[in-house]
Amino acid sequence: MEKLTVQEEEVMIYVWELDNCFVKDIVAKFPKPAPPYTTVASIIKNLERKGYIRANRIGNTYQYAPAIKENEYKRTFISGVVRNYFENSYKEMVSFFAKDRKISTDELKEIIDMIEEGKEE
Repeated sequence: MEKLTVQEEEVMIYVWELDNCFVKDIVAKFPKPAPPYTTVASIIKNLERKGYIRANRIGNTYQYAPAIKENEYKRTFISGVVRNYFENSYKEMVSFFAKDRKISTDELKEIIDMIEEGKEE
């Protein structure tokens, strides 16, 4: 899976939100001032080339849909971040955020509860 640029990722988030959409639908999701239609169309073509979206011709235009699930993308790239920046250790990553006070003790307890509940299922 090829890494997305910041702009591609932003457009992809809108595609996941909208599911089946046209370029004009994506442009409408952007805060004002939105990027030009042609810019978004170009990003869409890049996403299609990279295999993230698929196009369905409808009349003289195209409707776009995600070709991969959002969770699949997150899993792949979070794994890369953990591997490249945290010595392939999720524990190191959580520790980093705890030390930097980006995650509270209560949030850590919630995460532990979620993990333990998942083990019971």
